Amino acid sequence: MQGAGAENAASAIIGSVPADAPSSPPNLLEAVGGPLGMAENVLPALAFVVAYTVSGSDTNVSAAVAVGLAVALAATRLARRQSPRHALTGLVGVAFGALIATRSGRAEDFFLPGLVFNAGYATAFAGSVLIGRPIVGYIATQLDGSQGTPWREDPIRMRAFNRATWLWAGLFTARLLVQLPLYLAGSVVALGVARTAMGLPVFALGIWLTYLLVRPPPAPAGAQP
Repeated sequence: MQGAGAENAASAIIGSVPADAPSSPPNLLEAVGGPLGMAENVLPALAFVVAYTVSGSDTNVSAAVAVGLAVALAATRLARRQSPRHALTGLVGVAFGALIATRSGRAEDFFLPGLVFNAGYATAFAGSVLIGRPIVGYIATQLDGSQGTPWREDPIRMRAFNRATWLWAGLFTARLLVQLPLYLAGSVVALGVARTAMGLPVFALGIWLTYLLVRPPPAPAGAQP
């Protein structure tokens, strides 16, 4: 679910940018929890859409397939003694969407939590810039150890943090602009395709662009380390 991927987005946005190696590019695979994390983000929703199509639009069967796959992926991560954070977050997101869909009888409601999360994140990120406290700034300074410095008084850093925060507000808004009309129209298959296409690819793009925006400038040639 997007409510569980971007959705842990706040910590992963800058978390993939090494604080001790500002010139290094972000590790996008690690940011989404590795190959298993990619599967946890993509496969349950994809399985829901496939099951919905194959079962003749049976919402209950589709929800059961999605939750079953999410449980299997979570169990795989736990069996490997890996951090349960990605597994449990993904499982809760899928289970919540499945619960809403089966209760309402509307298959598109499986994607409702993701839409709500995206609306909430878009509002929070945009609002943080408007009040002069960009979310990306707080995340970045926590990671590079400069949270105790007056970074909000540094116009260069604030400009970079504002731009990066607006970037994420725009990405979350773009998801809504594409997916909300599909949700309202009840286009389950199209909504599933859009959710997949705008999930990890958009998240990876956001992390990369954020890295480019907030990384410190390279040291002048000949400067002492």
